[in-house]
Amino acid sequence: MSGTAARDALDSARIAIGAAGCDTPRLDAEVLLAHVLGVERERLLLDDLSVQGPSVRAFQDAVRRRSVLREPVAYIVGRRAFRNLEIACDPRALVPRPETELLVEAALELPARSRVLDVGTGSGAVALALADERPDLEVTGSDRSPAALALARANALRLGLEVAFIETDLLAGVPDEFDAVVANLPYVADGERATLAPEIARHEPAEALFAGPDGLDAIRALAAQLAGRRGVRFVALEHGAGQAHAVRELMAGAGFARVESIRDLAGIERVARGAR
Repeated sequence: MSGTAARDALDSARIAIGAAGCDTPRLDAEVLLAHVLGVERERLLLDDLSVQGPSVRAFQDAVRRRSVLREPVAYIVGRRAFRNLEIACDPRALVPRPETELLVEAALELPARSRVLDVGTGSGAVALALADERPDLEVTGSDRSPAALALARANALRLGLEVAFIETDLLAGVPDEFDAVVANLPYVADGERATLAPEIARHEPAEALFAGPDGLDAIRALAAQLAGRRGVRFVALEHGAGQAHAVRELMAGAGFARVESIRDLAGIERVARGAR
């Protein structure tokens, strides 16, 4: 591939990635090549670029990781766009997803200077986006994974955003001082493991994905804890397709009224929010 035109390299990569069963082979190839060449994606088509020297092996390796290993593109390039931010990501935490941006949107109307806890913060994407878009909020992220928290803290430092992070399982040991809770907890049923795409099942952390026979163990446990936290006036929880009714009932049982669902771009009820 020495001295290969970028467009030819893209065509070869697209074919390999598509043959592996990936859903977006052209986009994947463009993102990977732009990363290897250190340019914006637009330049791949607008400029007369070529792939040569060390870039040849680097691009070949990136395509191999995507097509053969089915590694997520975000892990290969080490970042993912989320709201207005670029979040560093790796296998220590889930890849930030577009539907999770709904958690941020749900909390944007909180009263000024609200104290917000992002439970299961992972890479810190939700907490950091809230701090970025609502700098008046006092935002904290929590996670039971020390490795995920290290990634979140690194993101906060790089982005220059003021977010505190604490290591704990759900609300265990968390001071009763928060006005709002948002959470993207594990919600995949244990029996659905075989139905997940290889990118997810092979590479993303299982502890951030699976939550018991019906996928609701973590949400159920959090709802039970929230029932005793009367100071929490607002909650927003991401959940899986088909879980909206059950999650709304759990939230209502925890004392939240005006519980409603927010649909993602595919029309699926994805986030339940309530207030009290």
